[in-house]
Amino acid sequence: MLLQQLHLDFSIIHSNVDESIDRKVSPECVVTDLATRKALAVADDYHSSYVIGSDTVVAQGDHILEKPKDKEEAKKMLSQLSGITHSVFTGVAVIFEGQQEVFYEKTDVTFWELTEQEILNYIETGEPYDKAGGYGIQALGALFVKEIKGDYASVVGLPISKLYRTLKKMGYPSLRV
Repeated sequence: MLLQQLHLDFSIIHSNVDESIDRKVSPECVVTDLATRKALAVADDYHSSYVIGSDTVVAQGDHILEKPKDKEEAKKMLSQLSGITHSVFTGVAVIFEGQQEVFYEKTDVTFWELTEQEILNYIETGEPYDKAGGYGIQALGALFVKEIKGDYASVVGLPISKLYRTLKKMGYPSLRV
């Protein structure tokens, strides 16, 4: 887990907010809005804690690729990403005692050309179904990645370097690096 790299004491609390998105809104607005909704939903019950909300989407241009619902959707997404560069946006909202900091990171990811058999084999692993864009760079999906430009941790789901600096700015008392 990425937060463990910051040596923080933390608990994971699911916000259960509605994660539906407006497809007419830019990917950076989508992720910052969702991250803020998640953090605010939890912050009401944890006033004296630093609350972090985050969300990640994969976008090809302004078209957001969510988590595939089935095999056909996963195949379509991965075929779309084959041989091209797409963007991964991760939004983060941090709330603590009335302070609120919100940011996002954008990382460009280029895939190798994928064969239909590679795509089908990957889908059979079950990995695509809980991942935005249908792949996980931190697991078998890494085999498809030719290069990235930006923050690797952001593609995984949490830009810890920028989060560290944000927590420091907000006065988090015990960051150890």
